[in-house]
Amino acid sequence: MKFSSPKSDIANYLSFVSRAVSTRPLLPIMGNIFLSSDLETQTLTLKAYDGTLAIQSEFPAQVSRSGNFTLPARLLNDITAKLPDADVCMDLEPNSEQVSITCGSARYRLPGMSAEEFPELPKVSSAAHRTVLPVSAVIEGLRSTMFAASTDETKNVLTGIHLSAHDQHLEFAATDGHRLAILQVPLTDGEEVPSVQVTPPTRALRELEKMLAKQTEEAIAVQFDHIQMIFELARQTLTTRLLDGNYPNYRQLLPKQFERQITLDRKAFIAALERVAVLADNQTHLVKLQIDSLKQEIVLTAEAYSATGQDSLPAQIIGDSIQIAFNERYLQEGIKAMTTTEVQMQINTPVSPVVFTPVGGPKMTYLIMPVQIRS
Repeated sequence: MKFSSPKSDIANYLSFVSRAVSTRPLLPIMGNIFLSSDLETQTLTLKAYDGTLAIQSEFPAQVSRSGNFTLPARLLNDITAKLPDADVCMDLEPNSEQVSITCGSARYRLPGMSAEEFPELPKVSSAAHRTVLPVSAVIEGLRSTMFAASTDETKNVLTGIHLSAHDQHLEFAATDGHRLAILQVPLTDGEEVPSVQVTPPTRALRELEKMLAKQTEEAIAVQFDHIQMIFELARQTLTTRLLDGNYPNYRQLLPKQFERQITLDRKAFIAALERVAVLADNQTHLVKLQIDSLKQEIVLTAEAYSATGQDSLPAQIIGDSIQIAFNERYLQEGIKAMTTTEVQMQINTPVSPVVFTPVGGPKMTYLIMPVQIRS
């Protein structure tokens, strides 16, 4: 194996692929990066796999000799990051177990492991579903829901994003048991999307979002069966194991009617929340909202020890006045995920689910459970 490539290319692709390297690998070689140079296609391929998530990148390089090898991921990243902006040359002599790396005046020799020991990346079955999705739709769906997924690994399926397709729409949903974010994205007219009911882990989808944000392709190919899901671009592939278990029927959590409807400026609401949240209790993060239908005003209050913070903003309020409280972090994350000028808040009682929706924007629903106010 012998090739050269600009330092910027190697550093960028290596950094991304390394996200699939485990800090506690199941096998020693899974702490390595797989490198493969192809003389015929003049390409370099990098792979990493932690047993659940796999990432592969392929990019042009000046290849003098085809070959495969693996090198320690952390050490290779540390070295590459410090190299000067010049072409990096890696050379593995036949029957050797060390790779020489040169770049400018820098010289290194690194021990590695044979590529033959590197595990095969997961594949989907021959009966797998295959489709193509708009990149913009995938990015929008992830950004509008990922924040609501659970971070508690014991909740298993709730640590992922549930994807479902029906009636020419792709739906993203995430919940941690305290809140629920749903976004429905329309697909291109005539797009043939198979019936989808899968839940990939949020960790993998965060990497997918980063992958999509750095390229200009308009569509991404998707393959999935009941075990694996593969996302493919021209030069990058991300494979993830799907989460086991049935995702809860979140649609039944949405109230069918509301007694109160409040419309308010989204940015003004976020700003007021941020101001009073400075004094919110560090454990409960409690913020109270006094919704006054006579004054058409919302007063926000937060208290910590003997200190109190308060702010207010105008709102269009339909229905009776009410006092209700929320975890301000949950409230801010949901409102910040919306992009419209105004948001609508729909309420029944101080202890029943509250639903936020963007006014005149994407078909997003954010349900949040209020915090019961103690007397």
